[in-house]
Amino acid sequence: MSFYKTLVRPLLFQLNAETAHHFAVEGCRWASVVPGVTHVTRLCLESHDPVLETEVAGLRFRHPIGLAAGWDKSGRALRMLDAMGLGAIEIGSVSARSSQGNPKPRLFRLPEEHAVIVNYGLPNEGADAVASRVASHRGRVPIGINIVKTNDGPHAPACDADEILSDYERSATLLHSHADYLMLNLSCPNAKGGRSFFAEPGNVERLLQRLQPMQLQVPVFLKISPHDETAQFDSLLMQCDRFKFVRGFCFNLPSTKPKMSVAPESLVDKPGAVAGRPVASLINGCIAELYRRMDRERYAIIGAGGVFTAQDAYDKIRLGASFVQIYTAMIYEGPAITKRICLGLAELLKRDGHSNVTQAVGSAHE
Repeated sequence: MSFYKTLVRPLLFQLNAETAHHFAVEGCRWASVVPGVTHVTRLCLESHDPVLETEVAGLRFRHPIGLAAGWDKSGRALRMLDAMGLGAIEIGSVSARSSQGNPKPRLFRLPEEHAVIVNYGLPNEGADAVASRVASHRGRVPIGINIVKTNDGPHAPACDADEILSDYERSATLLHSHADYLMLNLSCPNAKGGRSFFAEPGNVERLLQRLQPMQLQVPVFLKISPHDETAQFDSLLMQCDRFKFVRGFCFNLPSTKPKMSVAPESLVDKPGAVAGRPVASLINGCIAELYRRMDRERYAIIGAGGVFTAQDAYDKIRLGASFVQIYTAMIYEGPAITKRICLGLAELLKRDGHSNVTQAVGSAHE
């Protein structure tokens, strides 16, 4: 039993989920300014094995396990996260203007499912504030910035197409020079407007046309909805084809709740999208299908959803993911989970005769 599970998690779980999340982020932020803390953290949580080194979309990573967007929404804890043994840190989602997100409560734990229900609605400090913060950060770990349309609240008037596209364009303009990669969140399941807009034919292409004149020097990934309609993958790939700065994809949380062991009536007062173990099967299927259809020389998949163990990460890699992200595992397992996954993943790769991660990507299809 780890220190986190024995002492830290029981204390955090005495608090409501959002308060605990806030304390975790702010605790990391303030601990990082105490002399020696980041050094000790790095010694405890970092691991290195050459078999895990990998390159994705022209970016070099010490290993393929990173933090998904949503944990540090405005880049407040970057200094500590840089010391926590992660392969990459994705912050956000960040919007052009600051947002308060959805009304509270908006984060719920499902411990029996190793899951959480997320209904945050994209609260963040806005692109100006985040750009300033990231510009002053000097770290060793690559940083991705997840960009989304501003959530002006459930009672705000509907935005027209130009307003939605301009929102993304402004964020990308402010943030791209401070990021190692951009993730365009086109499918947030718990905010108004954006998800349905980009499901309409041609709108992804319209957004990419807006970004084309910026001559982006960092790879761009698209965060899309998971679904069983494979024709939508073909449509997406066609819309992306002529925009060479698009280098890959990531699947978001499903907008509907997956089948779980908890009684449906217990979820009535818990709106939002499920993150954690229950979504792994759906997202793994989407990874496999997109990998079959995409140009593998050009595109890469970032796999997130239900990753708690080395085997979970390896499954996504074998299905076609070149990089894997965690989020809910940090809540239930603590920061040491990254090191445990890396150690186990290195053993799995060696067991199967792979000398690097790239050799294992998509190997389930062979």
